[in-house]
Amino acid sequence: MTTQSNNPLHGKTLETILNHLVAHFGWEELGLCIKIRCFNENPSIKSSLIFLRKTPWARLKVEELYLEVIKE
Repeated sequence: MTTQSNNPLHGKTLETILNHLVAHFGWEELGLCIKIRCFNENPSIKSSLIFLRKTPWARLKVEELYLEVIKE
């Protein structure tokens, strides 16, 4: 079994990542950074999580943005 001590996403749930980004940017700015409907039209954590769990490319964009934010 490999360890993931160098992976900053290890142990972070998608919900935790999304909450962090919403707290950091707010929905409006997050929707400008990542142009997906669930961030721009009636955004909510629940609806966004449903979409992100079904859509790998969108989840990847969210994870990449999160990694940029935590580097700051």
